[in-house]
Amino acid sequence: MDPNIEKILKLPQKQKILILVLVSILEAAALLWFLYIPKHNELEGLKTKLTQLEGEITEKTRIANNLPKLQIEYEKLNQELAQALTELPNSKEIPTLLTSITTTGKSSGLDFLTFRPKPEVPKDFYADVPVDIIVSGSYFSVANFFAAVANLPRIVNITNVAFSDIKSVNNRMMTKVTCLATTFRFLDKKEIKDDKKAAQKK
Repeated sequence: MDPNIEKILKLPQKQKILILVLVSILEAAALLWFLYIPKHNELEGLKTKLTQLEGEITEKTRIANNLPKLQIEYEKLNQELAQALTELPNSKEIPTLLTSITTTGKSSGLDFLTFRPKPEVPKDFYADVPVDIIVSGSYFSVANFFAAVANLPRIVNITNVAFSDIKSVNNRMMTKVTCLATTFRFLDKKEIKDDKKAAQKK
């Protein structure tokens, strides 16, 4: 028999019990440190991952439930875009649009003193097409002209309106009006690329 074991067997009962308790404590500590704690940490990690996955499932379920609504909104936006496209002329339609503005003004009883297109101002995907306008006529004719321009099928903004030479002629208030008429047109892909290259060079 092992001498160490013989020594332990010869010890008093209290010491044997104490040694047994110490050995049990050491075994319990070893089990706790090498087995329980790693498994506990692994379990906590799995719980955290489970919570994350449950959150993702909840979010994806919410998106899936909202999909029909999102599809309706997408279709609506496409329709609004199509409508916007009909209100912005392309480059070929600009001369016709400008002609329609002058025709509208003359039909309203105005005389065009100046109608001067200015250089286009490129934006992100469209360009401003400004025109300096000076007309003369009655207040009533000017109001009719602005109302008619607002009702054109294409977007035309009238800004920088200034009245001058106000006088009464045959009981009618006559005036000269200076303004800026701005319409817009979509840029094609080549124009957008060229504008970006020009901006990069600057």
